[in-house]
Amino acid sequence: MGADGIFLIRDGRLALLEQRPYDSEAILQEALASFPEVLAGSSTTDSGTSSRLLLIRREMGVPAAEGAGATWSLDHLFVSSDGVPVLVEVKRSSDTRLRREVVGQMLDYAANAVRYWPPSELRATFEAIALDDGTTGDARLREAVQAWIRTSSGSR
Repeated sequence: MGADGIFLIRDGRLALLEQRPYDSEAILQEALASFPEVLAGSSTTDSGTSSRLLLIRREMGVPAAEGAGATWSLDHLFVSSDGVPVLVEVKRSSDTRLRREVVGQMLDYAANAVRYWPPSELRATFEAIALDDGTTGDARLREAVQAWIRTSSGSR
């Protein structure tokens, strides 16, 4: 009988990774922001290259009306290497809300994002976050693309 799980080989020995719940959603949110490839996985773009995600902002405000402030806060807004916005909401498995409620929440976010997030606002948000980090949006984008190229050429 085989064991279920994920295994790593460490120092020539097989190690089983144990599943444990996160102490808070914030831990998983930080991990996803730092390692978005966990979400993109091995999917490919229309051009046949590996799909990549670039974080635009954590806790991105989502308005519910034209010119209004944020009504909701999306956990992560990424953009794919194809330029498609990717909305990510983190929920712990112990969250007792019904799946339908969570799906409804994401549909609200997506519908309002499409309607009330003009591309110029998304770019300004990306630039502002980069500035907060002491860089520019162009430099941050260039760094991400160079990392994607290094990763792609290293996997061949």
